[in-house]
This record gives sequence, C-alpha cells and structure tokens, in this order.
Amino acid sequence: MAVAEPAVRALPSPRWRPTPPVASLRRLMARSRRADLVAASLFVVATAIALLGPLVAPHNPLAAGPYENVPPFHGSNLLGTDAIGRDVLSRVLYGIRTSWFSALAVIASGVVIGGAVGLAAGAAGGWVDGLLMRTTDAFLALPGPIIAICVVAALGPSLRNTLIAVGIVWWPFYARIVRGEITALSARPHLEAAKLAGVGPVRRALRHLLPGAVPAIVVTASLDVANLLVTLAGLSFLGLGSPEPAPELGAMAAQNLQYLLSDWWEPVMPALAIFLLAMAANLGGDGIRNLLRRS
Repeated sequence: MAVAEPAVRALPSPRWRPTPPVASLRRLMARSRRADLVAASLFVVATAIALLGPLVAPHNPLAAGPYENVPPFHGSNLLGTDAIGRDVLSRVLYGIRTSWFSALAVIASGVVIGGAVGLAAGAAGGWVDGLLMRTTDAFLALPGPIIAICVVAALGPSLRNTLIAVGIVWWPFYARIVRGEITALSARPHLEAAKLAGVGPVRRALRHLLPGAVPAIVVTASLDVANLLVTLAGLSFLGLGSPEPAPELGAMAAQNLQYLLSDWWEPVMPALAIFLLAMAANLGGDGIRNLLRRS
C-alpha cells in the first residue's frame, strides 16, 4: 500500500528583505544631501530676514514709546520695550540687517582684494609672489580689534569706520587661500598646454586658474560669516560701531546689560539674535561646503 506524501506548503514570502549595501548608501547620501540643502538654505533665510525685517517691524526703532520696560508678549510689543520705551523687536530686526549686511560687505571686500593679491602672487610666482606674500604676512600680524580702536579713535565712532578697520585685516586670509589654490593649479597639464598654445598670462590666470579657486573661496567665505558676525558684534559691544540711538545688536546688548537681573529681555534678545545669526551662518557654511565636495 502506497503511503501518501505530505503536501508541501509554500513558505510565505518575508515582509522584510535585507537591503543591499549600495541601496542603503544611496539613501543615506540622499538624506545627507537634503540635509545639506536645508542647511545651505539658511543663508537665504537669514538674508530674507535681513531684507524684509525692517519692512515688517511693528514700530519705529528710534521712537520712544509711552511704556518703559514692558515685558515680552505684552500688547503690541512682542519682545517688550527698553528703558525708554523703544520696541525691542523692531530694534532687533533693524540690528539683524545691519549685522548681516555688514558681515557680507567685509567678506566681499576681502574676497575681491585678497583674491586679486592671491591670484597675482600664484600666477606670477618668483619675486612678485614673495613680495605680495610678505606684505600679506605683515597685514596678518596686525591685531584686528586694536586696529579698529585706532581707526575709530582717529576718525570717530561709526559703522563705516569699523568696517574699514576690520576690512584692513580681513583680506589676507583670502589671499593665502587663493594663492595656495592657484599654485596647485599651475602645475596641472592643462595649464602647461595653454602655455604652449600661446595663451597670454592674464588670460591664462583669469580663464584657467581663477575658476579652479572659486570653490575654495566660496567655502571659506560661507564659513567666515559667523566669525565676522561675532567680531563686529564684539566691536559694537565695546562702543566702536554707530553711536546711540542706532540699533546695533552688540551695542544694544552692552547698553542694556545693567538691566540683566531686572529686565532680562533688553540685553538677552539682541544677544540671542547674534547667536542665531552665527548659528545659521555656521550651518549654512557647512551645508555649502558639503554640497561643493559632492559636486
């Protein structure tokens, strides 16, 4: 008598299957790229706040109101008022615009001046390189805060004079970076081919060398915004910026520091704005650096 064989049942397909390592790596890179895009967009957000902040400010930042030392979230004063009744939110919004665009202005001047010096030094080489780099070293040895104090003492306290003083000592960093990139690019085969093809030195520097140094300049400038924001805020805190009653974040924190224990929002809100701006600049700079490395 034949024995019936047991029916073979098909095993249910598993709901989870191990993901291949390549697919996992691609998803991880996609998520990190999205995170870098979000971080880099913080630069756009900060610029938009600096541009549009004064347009949406609820009050005149220089006009004294009827109520002094009003705490935050009281009536129409979202962040309260200071010791003479001025709206803290309006003054912070105007101070953000001043700090942000002041930092960008100094960095732009540093990129232009330092980039030109570094490009000339790296492209020319020889004694021109030595002369320009020794001059750059001399400017690097200058202490920025002391130069700012001397300039303000000679010309008077103002934001323009402070920016000039900081710009004097800020461009050498970019000159060093650009010169290093240009020197490395000069030894590549396509530069030798351009030289053998009869391309002039000026065209060779502008068309074949300078574009290769742009990524390094962009990364350095984006990461440098936070340092410059803190530097300018510190100089303003010392009274080296625009005189009272101009709304500058560092000066606002210094002038209201005496009310820290009683009316804490007066010095804390401008200091918090400086912190958030510097944090946005740091995160945005990291995002731009990572995006350029992957491109």
